Amino acid sequence: MKCLDTAYETLLLAEPSPGVVVVTLNRPDRSNAMTDTMFVEMEHLALGLDDEDDCRVVIVTGAGTTFCAGYDLADADELPELGAMAMLDQQERAVRALLAIRSMRSPVIAAVEGAAAGGGLALALAADIRLGSATAKFNAAFVRIGLSAGDLGTSWLLTRLIGPAAASEICFTGRLVRAEEAARIGLLNRVSEGDVLGDAVALAESIVANSPGGVQLSKRALQANMEVSSYAAALELENRGQALLTRGSDMPEALAAFKEKRAPVFTGR
Repeated sequence: MKCLDTAYETLLLAEPSPGVVVVTLNRPDRSNAMTDTMFVEMEHLALGLDDEDDCRVVIVTGAGTTFCAGYDLADADELPELGAMAMLDQQERAVRALLAIRSMRSPVIAAVEGAAAGGGLALALAADIRLGSATAKFNAAFVRIGLSAGDLGTSWLLTRLIGPAAASEICFTGRLVRAEEAARIGLLNRVSEGDVLGDAVALAESIVANSPGGVQLSKRALQANMEVSSYAAALELENRGQALLTRGSDMPEALAAFKEKRAPVFTGR
């Protein structure tokens, strides 16, 4: 993949398995806190990976013992002094980065070790699947620094993931949600007993084994149908996806493999 040859200031890239790309937030001395540079690089990388047909699953994790501590408060002193339009420009830069990650056609897995706070929580929520180590902990830290939890998609995603009452408590108090509770309420898919990144790679490999088009249109349907207003609209979207996939080569290949009692060879064409 061409994107893997690009050097970034705040991100590290690796391909531990064919089709699986690991993106590591690489500011361990600052608990992988977000900066404007990181937001720009995250958007650039997400858009680039989205153009790579060989990129089948993306894993986002953090260097060291922390996933992401949110926005780097060392860069926040100037925020109250910014004019309205300058602040809006900075906010939209951050939003574009997380939107680019959430909008990728390939599934995104967050492998969370340590804290995912504020913007780090928002980044984890932007993923399709979240795995955590026993040390994983989450908080919507916004109210603790005089800001709103309506930031970077948190209010929309967290509410849909765990329900409005649980989201309200977490957002209004800013309290920590540790790994066991996070798994119980649905914020984490599961807690890894050992190496969370290794578990994420194994999960990614199980996704890569399936039809690329089937996985991508499944993601599109799951995300889009969180926003449609009716069951009928959801069915219409699903019908279109199935009709498209039956015109490709992967479904006939899957049927042939089933009859011949062998593993299918998917091409995504």
